[in-house]
Amino acid sequence: MPPDIISITGLEVFYRVGVPEAERAEPQRLLLNIELQADFSAAAQSDAIADTVDYYAVTQRLLHFGVDREWKLIEKLAADIAAAILAEFAVQSVAVQVKKFIIPQAQFVAVSLSRTP
Repeated sequence: MPPDIISITGLEVFYRVGVPEAERAEPQRLLLNIELQADFSAAAQSDAIADTVDYYAVTQRLLHFGVDREWKLIEKLAADIAAAILAEFAVQSVAVQVKKFIIPQAQFVAVSLSRTP
């Protein structure tokens, strides 16, 4: 049976990320794609938010995740996002993709990773 997944697609955030200090001087636009895997059978029966992953709470956490923080690598950023979600929300696994728009000749550069508790 395929896993139960909530997808948050194209979440626009503004974080300070980049190897050169000048690139981290101002927050830059990133897009996040997040997949949250959990068992949603109880929620499907109860229709109660307490029985699922509150994706609104996840998005609010991510919108504020970059406040007073910075990263050099999007690999580290993606790993930190995954760790925070696993620590704060009841999920079986999380997949994170970070899209960065830094190379003019490319539509974007992306890093994707999956983590389990």
